[in-house]
Amino acid sequence: MSTQQQIQLAKSLPPRLIRFFERFPPPALLQNTAAPALRSAGTAPTTSPTDPNAPAIESSTPELSSEAPPSSSSELPYHNPFLPRKNYTTGRWYGPAYGLRKQAELVKLAQTHGVLDLLPWTIKKPGEKEKRRIERGLQVKGTGVGEKVKGKLWERTLKGRLEMRRQAMLGMPQLIQEWKQKGHGRGWKKWPSGKAKKS
Repeated sequence: MSTQQQIQLAKSLPPRLIRFFERFPPPALLQNTAAPALRSAGTAPTTSPTDPNAPAIESSTPELSSEAPPSSSSELPYHNPFLPRKNYTTGRWYGPAYGLRKQAELVKLAQTHGVLDLLPWTIKKPGEKEKRRIERGLQVKGTGVGEKVKGKLWERTLKGRLEMRRQAMLGMPQLIQEWKQKGHGRGWKKWPSGKAKKS
């Protein structure tokens, strides 16, 4: 895309998006504006302060081309306006500059004008919710997937009690036979207990 096309595209954007990009310029724009300044500073001839007759030393151009665009938030001169940030000196958290509703409105505007890729990362971008849903998988209550809940005592011991009850029902015919042989409770030592055994 040529520079003239980019200028025409920028003029066609609504004022709200223009204000946003003025305040938080996209990384590609930051790289394009910083590159001419770096090139002019890098190719300027510098002489050694000790020897005035020394030849000019020019910086090599591969150093300039090896610089990556500031894609991550740590390389940008501003934080992501859609995410909360922490002040590490005071320990305080500051909320995002744009709430979820305004984020969604900006994403819709950028999507209609074809500049969605220039916005910083936000949960409101299309496809983000589906991606998180796929990562988390099908979290069905009761399976324990993604659940970190302590639960009540009866909930924690329910599985053991049900297993104990099942084993008691399976051994019931043998228990009845033994009860009848011993004289209907005379000399009976092992009364069945309703408490689950600790394992």
